[in-house]
Amino acid sequence: MKAEERWQARFRAPRTTLPVWAKQAPHHAVYRSNTSGTWEIYAWDRATGHTRQVTDRPNGTAHGDVDPTGQWIWWFADTDGDEYGVWIRQPFRGGPAQPLNNVAPGYPCGLALAANGTAAIGRACRKGFQVVLLQGDDEPKILYQHDEFASVAGISLDGSLIAINHSEHGDSRHPALRVLKANGTVVGDLGDGAGKGVTGIRFAPVLGDRRMLVLHERRGRHEPLVWDPVTGEQREIYLRVPGEVTADWYEDGRALLIVHNHRGRTELLRYDLAGGAMTPIETPHGVIDAAAARPDGTVEYSWSSAAQAPVIRSSNGHVVMNPGPTAPPSVPLEDIDVDGPGGRIHALVSRPIGTPAPYPTVFLLHGGPSAQDDDSFQPHVAAWVDSGFAVVRINYRGSAGYGSAWRDALHGDIGHIELADVAAVRDWVVNRGIADPQRLLLSGSSWGGFLTLLGLGTQPKAWTAGIAAVPIADHTAAYEDEAEGLRAYHRALIGGSPAEHPDRYEASSPITYATLVEAPVLVLAGENDPRCPIRQIENYLDALKSEYDVYRYDAGHASRVVEERIRQMRTQIDFANRVLTRP
Repeated sequence: MKAEERWQARFRAPRTTLPVWAKQAPHHAVYRSNTSGTWEIYAWDRATGHTRQVTDRPNGTAHGDVDPTGQWIWWFADTDGDEYGVWIRQPFRGGPAQPLNNVAPGYPCGLALAANGTAAIGRACRKGFQVVLLQGDDEPKILYQHDEFASVAGISLDGSLIAINHSEHGDSRHPALRVLKANGTVVGDLGDGAGKGVTGIRFAPVLGDRRMLVLHERRGRHEPLVWDPVTGEQREIYLRVPGEVTADWYEDGRALLIVHNHRGRTELLRYDLAGGAMTPIETPHGVIDAAAARPDGTVEYSWSSAAQAPVIRSSNGHVVMNPGPTAPPSVPLEDIDVDGPGGRIHALVSRPIGTPAPYPTVFLLHGGPSAQDDDSFQPHVAAWVDSGFAVVRINYRGSAGYGSAWRDALHGDIGHIELADVAAVRDWVVNRGIADPQRLLLSGSSWGGFLTLLGLGTQPKAWTAGIAAVPIADHTAAYEDEAEGLRAYHRALIGGSPAEHPDRYEASSPITYATLVEAPVLVLAGENDPRCPIRQIENYLDALKSEYDVYRYDAGHASRVVEERIRQMRTQIDFANRVLTRP
C-alpha cells in the first residue's frame, strides 16, 4: 500500500467510542462511530446483537446518552458544528425524535438522567449558565443560574439529588461542587479554596445511594474521594502510584475503577472500598481512552497505542465489538526528557521508517491547553510519518498528567511559557541530529494553533513554516465572539476579562506580532467555530505581511466528517512539502 493510501485508510477505518449502557437495562447501549463516514450516534441491543444508526446529520453528532431504564436515547442537535442547539430524545428501539418542550437552546454544559425520568440539563448562553430540571411532563424549571461557569456533574439514580460543578468564586479551571435537591434546596457544598478544584464525577449507581465520587487536588494532583453531601463525610482514596488518576464506580457501589495515567500511558486498577485493597487489571501497554465496569464485574475499555489502532476490549480477554477493517499500523513512540526553564519536559517522538536523520520535522502542539499528548493511535500523526516527517509532540507547562503545578503554570502569561518549553525541546532534537534545522514546521490545532501563530511571531528565525488549525489569533476579539464557557476559561487563565487586563490579552495575542512573521503560514478555519471564531482569524490574516494560505470549511471547531478530515490532512501535507523543499 502506498503512503498516501495507508494514511487515508487510517482515517477511513471504522472506529467506535466505548459503549455506554443503561444502568437498569445493561443490554441497551449507545456509542458514537464514524462507520457511515460521519461521527454519529448508534444504538446497540447487546441481547440480540442488533445495531441501529440513530442520527444522520451533515456535520455529525458530538453528544449522546441513554437513560438508566434503557427506554430513551438523548442526543444534542447543533447547527453545522456550531455547538449551539437543543437536546433531542427518541425511543431506544426507534421512532420520531422529540425536542424538549420549552427548553431554550444553548451550549451544552452537561446532561444527567435518572431512573424516574428526571433530567438535569446544563446550558450556557450570553445570559450566563443554567441547570434546567425536567421532571416527567412538568414544565422545565431553572434549578441553578449564575454568571460564572457551571455544569451538571451528575444526578442520583432515583433523581432526588443533583450535583453541579460551579465557579461562583470566578475560576472555572478549579471548580467547586454543590449538591441540591430537586426543589432547589442545597444539600451540601464542597470546595477546597483558591487553586484547588473539586470536580464531581457521578453518584453511586445504586438506588438510594447518595455518595458522590469526586476528584480533588489537595496533594498537587488529581485524586479521588467519596463524599456524602448530607453528612459531609469525606473519604480520600490515597493511591501510592506516580502520575495522576481518575476513577469511576463499579456497578454495585462497593469498589472503584481507577484509571492511572503516567507519562502518556494508562493502566487500570480495582480499588475495594471495604478493605482498601487495590488490584491491577491486566491491559496492554498503551492508552485507555475510556473504561467502565459491567454489572458482572468485568471491565470494558477502549485501548490503542501509537502503533496499533483502537479496539474495544474486555478484562476477560474478549474484543467487545468489531466495527470493520482495522486501520493500518504505524510506528511506536520514543520518549524524551528535556531540561526546560520550568522543569523537566516530557516529549514524544515519532520517526519515519527507511530514511536517515536528520528529518524534516513537525512540532505538533496539542490543544487545551490542559490536554496531554500520549501513546494513543492518532491518524494525523501517522500521516505525517508516512509522508517522511518526524513528529515531535511536547507536554509543555499547562499540560495535564504531570500534576497541578505543571498544569497551572500558565496563569497570567499564556503562550510565552509554553513556547519556552517548545524552544527547549526544539534545540534538543536539533542538537542530537534528529530534526533538520532548515526544515522545522510548527503546527497545532486550537490552543496548539494559537501557540503556532504566537511562535511564528515571537520566534521568527526558529521556524521554516507554520500550520495553525482553528487557532486563537487575537484573544480580545476571540473573547468578544466565543461561547460563554470559553469566556469563563479565558478569565480563569488570564486573571480576568480584556477590560480588566488589556495588557495581558495584547501580550499573548499572535496578532500583536503578526508583522514580525517571516515564515509561510497555512491557516485552517471553521466557518461556524464557537471556540476560535472566524472574525479574529480574519483580523490576523489582514495583519500578516508574510505569505499565507487559508483553508476554510463549513463546520465548527473540528470536522466530524471523515472525508473532510482527509482533505484537511492532504492540504497540510501538500503545503509542507511545497514550502519545506524551497532552496
